Amino acid sequence: MAKSKYTSIGGSALIEGVMMRGNDKMALCVRRADKSLVLKVEPAPAPKGFYTKIPILRGIIGFITSMITSYKALMYSADISMEDISEQDKKEGGKGVSSAFMNAVSVIAMVFGLVVGVACFIYLPTLFADLFSKYVFSLSGVVKRVIVGLFKILIFACYILAVSKMPDMKRVFMYHGAEHKTIFCYEAERELIPENCKDCSRFHPRCGTSFIIISLIVSLVASLFIPWKSAFLHSVLKILFLPAVMGVAYEFIKLAGKYDNKFTRIISAPGLWFQRITTVEPTEDMLEVSILAMRGVLEDFEFGEHSVEK
Repeated sequence: MAKSKYTSIGGSALIEGVMMRGNDKMALCVRRADKSLVLKVEPAPAPKGFYTKIPILRGIIGFITSMITSYKALMYSADISMEDISEQDKKEGGKGVSSAFMNAVSVIAMVFGLVVGVACFIYLPTLFADLFSKYVFSLSGVVKRVIVGLFKILIFACYILAVSKMPDMKRVFMYHGAEHKTIFCYEAERELIPENCKDCSRFHPRCGTSFIIISLIVSLVASLFIPWKSAFLHSVLKILFLPAVMGVAYEFIKLAGKYDNKFTRIISAPGLWFQRITTVEPTEDMLEVSILAMRGVLEDFEFGEHSVEK
C-alpha cells in the first residue's frame, strides 16, 4: 500500500469554534461574540490497554469515547456562546439562562434525538420495506435489505441537506471546513497560517461524515446476514449488531486516513462526496480559530483556559 503522511490529530467543529485532539492533549478554541478567543487546553492521554491492539473492538471503544468527548466539547462551546447572551440579558434586566437548565435541555434533546434516530434510520425503513413486500410487490430478502440500506442513506442525505440551509448550521459546517484545511496544512508540513490553509482541501478521508457513510454501507452488507422474520425483530438484531458495524467502519476510516491507494480512494469516495454538504469554505477568521486550536495541541500551552484578545 502507498502510505501517505499520517497524523493522529483529529478534530471536530464546534459552535463558533474548533476542537483538536492529539495523542496526549486536547485543545478547544471558541470565538466569543466580542470577537476575542478562548483557548482551552486539557490533558487527553492516548488510550492504553489490550483492546487498542484488537481490530473492531478498538473501534467500538474509540467511537464511544469520541462521542463523549465531542459532546462535552460542543457543550463547552455552547456555554461560551451563551455567556455573552446571558450577560447581555442580565444587563437588560433579565435573569439569564442557568447552566443547569441548559444541561437539562441538552440531555432531553439528546435522548429525543436518539429515539428519533433509531426510528428513522432503523425501524421505519425496515417497516416500509416489509409492508411494501407484503401488500404491493413481493420482494426477496436480499432486495428488501438493499432497499432499506439505500433508503437510510437517502434519509441521511435529505437530513444534512436540510440542516445545511440553516444559517447557524452553515457556520458550523464552515468551521468543519476550517478544521479539515488546518489538519491538511499540518500534514503537508506547511506553516500554519490562514493563507496556507486556504489552499488546502476541505475534504478529508478521516472525517465523521465519512465514518457515518461507511457505517451505513457496512450496515447494509451486514444486514444481508441478519434474519428477517419481522420488521421489528430485524430492527432489534440490527441494533445489537450496531457496535460491530461501528468497529468495522472505524477500521476502514483508519486505513483511508493512513494510506492513499485505489482501495482507500474507493472506500473514501462516498464520504468525501457527502462532505461537499457537511463542509463549507471557511472565512479567514474561522481559519484563525482552527489554527489556534491546532497550536494548542502542538505547542507547550499550560492546561486551562487562555484568553486571546481580538
